[in-house]
Amino acid sequence: MDKEMRKIAKALERQGFDVRVTKRGHISVSKNGRFVVVFAGTPSDWRSMRNALAAARRAGFTWPEKR
Repeated sequence: MDKEMRKIAKALERQGFDVRVTKRGHISVSKNGRFVVVFAGTPSDWRSMRNALAAARRAGFTWPEKR
């Protein structure tokens, strides 16, 4: 998991999402027992990160976090 993904995973946990790393290195995100999105462990395409963040935002995730 790269540096940016680590920041996103910590922010997801702070905002009440359940984050776990799968056996294959992907980051699975759920909230209240409902699946939200799976982030690629090593995204090779910038669109995959944007698409996953969009799905997380639709579930209530705020990124970047407000201070």
